[in-house]
Amino acid sequence: MKKICYVATIPAVVNSFLRDHIQAAAEIYSVTIVCNFENQHLLDGLNASIIFLAIERKPSPSKDLQVLFKLFKLFRKEHFDIVHTHMPKTGLLGMLAARFAGVPIRINTFHGEVWATRTGWRRKALKLLDQLVGLLATTILVVSPSQQAFLVKEGILPPGKAKVIAAGSICGVNPARFHPDSDIRFTLRNDLGIAQTATVILFVGRLNWDKGMLDLASAFDTIAKQNSSVVLLLVGAEEDVSFSQIQAICVAKSDRLHYVSFTSAPEHYMAAADIFCLPSYREGLPMTILESAACAIPTVASRIYGITDAVAEGKTGVLFTAADIAGLTQSLLKLIDDPLLRQEMGEAARVRALELFPSHKITEGMLALYSELLTERHD
Repeated sequence: MKKICYVATIPAVVNSFLRDHIQAAAEIYSVTIVCNFENQHLLDGLNASIIFLAIERKPSPSKDLQVLFKLFKLFRKEHFDIVHTHMPKTGLLGMLAARFAGVPIRINTFHGEVWATRTGWRRKALKLLDQLVGLLATTILVVSPSQQAFLVKEGILPPGKAKVIAAGSICGVNPARFHPDSDIRFTLRNDLGIAQTATVILFVGRLNWDKGMLDLASAFDTIAKQNSSVVLLLVGAEEDVSFSQIQAICVAKSDRLHYVSFTSAPEHYMAAADIFCLPSYREGLPMTILESAACAIPTVASRIYGITDAVAEGKTGVLFTAADIAGLTQSLLKLIDDPLLRQEMGEAARVRALELFPSHKITEGMLALYSELLTERHD
């Protein structure tokens, strides 16, 4: 039986993005997963061998060298046919170790480029690391056509090296999980103390600067002063932006600001929302937009690569120029003030998500790629 090893930074990445296609791969191949210890219970039930390493998300030279050596030893011992890495840190360490260990098929998936919002020497250094990953990998996957074009334009990858599975995304959307649900909508709003008649703007993701969290807070502060029925619901862990910072910006209307630090059921919050908002500065292809679309929720988001693949502008959502707080505010008001438009866009979003991004298409495409690469290796 052929052997595949997936390397990702944290179990949440595996659980959220890779679980379905890892389970499908495990029916054909012997599967191993390498990631760090954080929230390891999220890997319960996976038909795979699990190996935990202390992989830091942020740069840590001494620890990173230890992880690199341990990955090298593991790859040399297990003789994997394929190593497939996800996320920037594990992409670099995993591809280096796999190349040194002689793994014949080395796949890296670029999710989103950290350096896209950086300047100066940091941008140059991070770009060089991504270029190195591109050289070390035998196959590169990207999650959207616009990300592919961006990486070619920036000189990270040569034309034709990267592949997009189906229409794009990391894992696609499971329609059995993400769908409108009036009962959950009613219950969750009650539990959070949100009126059934309120217009709920939802953000799901890490609270950080790159996601435009401070822009969203400023826009909500303006909108909440004009409209007493609008609520902002934030779901996700604090990173370089704290919830208290957002509260400080929205201090006058903090009673209509709700925060949930973690959920294993984002679909419940999407079912309870009216508008999904992602004012991000960088994305590969945001799964949260596709998932909320499957729940028939229209999106307001920044017009950047990755998001332009997830949103059909003017049909399934409204886009604005990234970092333009006035543009974000007006885009949100456009949907807040027009319930019929919200409904029309939400319905169109669901149709598009289920047509272009169902999870089974991504899983089938990934397994077909593995089979093709393994066949080519033995021809």
